[in-house]
Amino acid sequence: MMDRTGQTPLVEMRDICISFGGIHAVDHVSVDLYPGEVVGLLGHNGAGKSTLIKILSGAYKMDSGEIYIRGERAHIGSPRDARKHNIETIYQTLALADNLDAAGNLFLGREIVNKLGFVDDAKMEAETRKIMHRLNPNFKKLKDPVSALSGGQRQSVAIARAVYFDAKILIMDEPTAALGPQETAMVAELIDELKRQGLGIFLIDHDVHQVKALCDRASVMKNGKLVGTVDVDDVTTDDILAMIIAGKQPHKESA
Repeated sequence: MMDRTGQTPLVEMRDICISFGGIHAVDHVSVDLYPGEVVGLLGHNGAGKSTLIKILSGAYKMDSGEIYIRGERAHIGSPRDARKHNIETIYQTLALADNLDAAGNLFLGREIVNKLGFVDDAKMEAETRKIMHRLNPNFKKLKDPVSALSGGQRQSVAIARAVYFDAKILIMDEPTAALGPQETAMVAELIDELKRQGLGIFLIDHDVHQVKALCDRASVMKNGKLVGTVDVDDVTTDDILAMIIAGKQPHKESA
C-alpha cells in the first residue's frame, strides 16, 4: 500500500456530473490520483468510467464538479487544455501511423527542425533512442515501421511519445487487451518504470486480475455512480467483482 501522507494529489476530480439526454452518465463522482500511483477504473460497459476519464482528457465538458491538478483548480474544456496540464491519453487504438517508424511516430506533428527549417531526422532518432532506452531497454526496432511491431512494442512507442512530451498524468485504456502473457509482462514493466518516474496513471480495464496486478487502488463505478475506492492489496478479486456486479462495498473488519 502506498503511503500518501502529506502528498498533494496529482489529480482530484470532485463531485463530477454529466448527463446525456437526461441520463446521468456520471453522477457526483470523486476520484483522486497521486504521483507514482496507478488507479484502476472498473465497471461494466455504461458504468461511466470512460465518460469520467473523457472529462479529464478534455473530450467531454462536465455539467458540474471541480478538477484540481497538483492542488490548483483546473479548467479542462478541450484536449489542448488537458495537454497543458500534462495529461496524455493512450487509447486502445494507440493512434499510431503504421507506415512510420518509432521516431516518425514519436514526433508526428511535432517534428524537430534544424536551423534551416529542415526536419532533423538524426536528432529525432537520437531522442527516440534515449527515451526508448529509459522506458524499455529491450526495444531495438527503431527503424521498423510500427505496423511490423508487436502489440507491446506499439504500446511502448505510444507511451514514449506521451512521456517525451512531458506527460505527468497518463490515462491508459485497457493497455493489455489482446496482448499475450509476454507482451502483458512488458506493459507491466513499462507501468512500473513510469511509476518510478513519479507519473500517475488512471488505468481503465475490465479485467479484475489485471487491475489487481497493475494497480495500487481501484475505483469501481456502477450506473454512473462511484461504488467505492479500495487499496487492491486490502481486497480479494471477489470483493472487487462484488463491487462491479452488485455495487457492494467490501465488508470492513471492525477495529
